[in-house]
Amino acid sequence: MFDGIPARPEPAVDPVAATFDLLGDRLTLTILRLAFTHRARRFTQWSELTGAPPAVLSARLTALVDAGVLTRATGSAREYRLTALGLDTWEILVCVWSWQREWTREGAVLPEMVHLDCGHRGPPVPMCRACGCAVTARDTGVELASDALWRLTSGRRRSARSIEPGPGDARFDEIMEAIGDRWSAVVTGLALAGVRRFGEFGAVLNISPTTLTERLARLCAAGILRRPGDGAGAAREYRLTPRGRALFGVFVFLLAWAQRAHPDGPDSGPRIHHRACGQPLVPALRCRGCGMCLARTDIRFEPVPAATRPSLDSVG
Repeated sequence: MFDGIPARPEPAVDPVAATFDLLGDRLTLTILRLAFTHRARRFTQWSELTGAPPAVLSARLTALVDAGVLTRATGSAREYRLTALGLDTWEILVCVWSWQREWTREGAVLPEMVHLDCGHRGPPVPMCRACGCAVTARDTGVELASDALWRLTSGRRRSARSIEPGPGDARFDEIMEAIGDRWSAVVTGLALAGVRRFGEFGAVLNISPTTLTERLARLCAAGILRRPGDGAGAAREYRLTPRGRALFGVFVFLLAWAQRAHPDGPDSGPRIHHRACGQPLVPALRCRGCGMCLARTDIRFEPVPAATRPSLDSVG
């Protein structure tokens, strides 16, 4: 080795990009959901419940082990346990469930969330830990490091994932339109931060007009964004629909988890602050019934009784 030129250090892992690469995947979310709801621990359990090909399932489980979300049980190559970091994904999964419950056709047949203390049934709301107030995208401000978006959208690209869910399993197809690849995730995140015009998206992202047009069209087709009006000027403006704004909880908990998963990673942001109290937003979940800040052990999910469960064909 020539000693005169120092070796170039490996680029630091971007926390947010790594999180979207890991968790922005339907099968991965299903694996984690089943670990919580069905206490799935063994490879054979996930295989039976998801119907995923063994090689694909093995790759996802290995990625979760490498990321510190799962650990292999001692003496078993086919049994896994959630780590502390894995347990911390519960808020993300609850927000994904909440969005599906309220904004997809399958929501009516998904299990109900019950707060054990007060008995309230239904989705929680994001809250600010600093002041205890419920918080939405409209209540926050966002700052980005100067090179944050370049790091978020550069690097490797994931291949398309087309694994079908197992019988009776929840589908994540629709939410994958918003978080299933880095470009779509960043465009949705910028819309949540208040960006509206085509030129603003393009200037911030340094993205080709063709790619940006394609992502915006996909998000409009998914009902996450809309173009107000038919005029030439309006056609270049995009606003979040109520369905799109409801993704706020998913995004803030993904960002919070990214920092826990990569505490030594670069400060790529985005940095979100709560306007009402002026503090950086550290999110939590609050019960809509009693206003209590929820912990993982405060809730349970109950299947919708078969007698009252509508078929997907009857859900409008």
